[in-house]
Amino acid sequence: MAPTNPGEPVRSAQKIVDVLSAQGVQYVFGVPGAKIDAVYDALLDSGPPLVVCRHEQNAAFMAGAIGRLTGIPGVVLVTSGPGTTNLATGLLTANTEQDPVVALCGAVRREDRLKRTHQSMDAAAMLRTVTKFTGEVNDPGNAAEATIGAFRAALSEPRGAAAVVLPADVLAAPTAANIPGPQPIPPLAAAPTAAVAKAAELIRAARRPALLVGMRGADPDSCLALRALVATTGLPVVETFQAAGVISRALEDNFLGRVGLFRNQPGDVVLAHADVLVTIGYDSVEYDPVLWNTDVHRTVVHVDSVPADIDNHYQPTLELRGNIAATLTSLTGQLAGLTLTGDYRNEIAAQRKALTDIDLSAAQAAPEGPALNPVAVLLRLREELDDTATITCDIGSVYIYMARHFRVYEPRRLLFSNGQQTLGVALPWAMAACLVRPGTQVVSVSGDGGFLFSAQELATATHLGLTFTHIVFRDNSYDMVGFQEVLKYDRKSGVELSDYDLVSYATAFGARGYRVTTLDEFTTTLRQALAEDGPSLIDVPVDYSRNTDLAAHLHDDPFE
Repeated sequence: MAPTNPGEPVRSAQKIVDVLSAQGVQYVFGVPGAKIDAVYDALLDSGPPLVVCRHEQNAAFMAGAIGRLTGIPGVVLVTSGPGTTNLATGLLTANTEQDPVVALCGAVRREDRLKRTHQSMDAAAMLRTVTKFTGEVNDPGNAAEATIGAFRAALSEPRGAAAVVLPADVLAAPTAANIPGPQPIPPLAAAPTAAVAKAAELIRAARRPALLVGMRGADPDSCLALRALVATTGLPVVETFQAAGVISRALEDNFLGRVGLFRNQPGDVVLAHADVLVTIGYDSVEYDPVLWNTDVHRTVVHVDSVPADIDNHYQPTLELRGNIAATLTSLTGQLAGLTLTGDYRNEIAAQRKALTDIDLSAAQAAPEGPALNPVAVLLRLREELDDTATITCDIGSVYIYMARHFRVYEPRRLLFSNGQQTLGVALPWAMAACLVRPGTQVVSVSGDGGFLFSAQELATATHLGLTFTHIVFRDNSYDMVGFQEVLKYDRKSGVELSDYDLVSYATAFGARGYRVTTLDEFTTTLRQALAEDGPSLIDVPVDYSRNTDLAAHLHDDPFE
């Protein structure tokens, strides 16, 4: 059904659905309730498909993944009271990771707003703590414009989460007010020509210039322009976790690893020795400058669509503010013919070898017991996936190994929660990837603790007929917390977990479940799981006994 006639009074709930259609929203995720049911009712007649979830937090995770993967805000639709408060973690995660999300939240009637009544609360006050914009509609004529405002806020850089509080009586009331069309955010132009020329002069004069690429450098257009710059100049590139995949297979010799957790990794060495460091779409939430910027006085060129966040350890010499792709294209033209010195190329090659040696030595380490070496498992996983695969990673010790060892060659194919480090994101993110990337491989990876944070959505996945493989790294503990406790206190507290039967759990929800005990069995089972329809779960026992040794390379307090 087409959007309603602009001059015809209809429920404001219908006007909101018209906005969703105009904005190109592909799916709406949520859990229904009486205070928001007018929008659910309107979705029966028009608008995007509805995905009913088992928990609002997971609905927000799915919406966040949609925003990250497509660039169009994911939408979550929930009721009042706990329906809204359950969004807090999902919206906070999206806001920190800068994934565009719009939350539509039901509320009690306006006349009950200040009463101590069923599900009455100051929803807007709560939502403002976890979003970049929250609006509370007080008139049906404002419903469409408030929703448009939320979309524009979510898409304005730095992108993030926005929310609209919708009283039930407002949703039911008629209005003729209408805002047609998608109302896109106008693009920026390239940074000023003089600033680009100055940046080129600094890079040409440098002995060890390098690139640090962050989350906004992973946007599709920015990534293409970055690759052209690297192909032209041969500059070495260090990725943040959110920029994983910006360097293609063809440019592999320019990849120096990822930074965000470790001391003395090849990427950290390159950053520490760069005399001119160009940061591209980098946000301090990805990797605090105090952890990598060892010389605050060295030359830093900040290339971004937003101004730099100035702090004691990040004070760029030059800021190129504008459209990142256009700025990089302009910079590439000014750096044509750039040649790195032989000594610097040798240093880059040495760090490239160190990067390879880290993988080889870690994969060959013998586990202490019957469990498997986690690095060997991850490298086997990499061998079985093509470059179109989407891999979503939960938080836990598996996150450490995945960030360090798992290589991808396209942006936004390896997804991390690196800002809030939120448990439970992997499974909902994988489900969202299945929806917007049908026909491609989708794999999610979690620990046995993080899996149960969102495992109930397996019911949603089987209901929708989604096909993906979820791998659980099993050690029956919150190990990422545990090994830090050992380092601090020489003992663990509150991290041991009971075992559970993952195979039976999968079966109970109509999925397939497997438990493996050897590396070869994992490979065989993984191939089978990737080839079959529907969700498949693989339980893999892993040995994390080396984590305390690995932690010697961690920053003092990288985790919350």
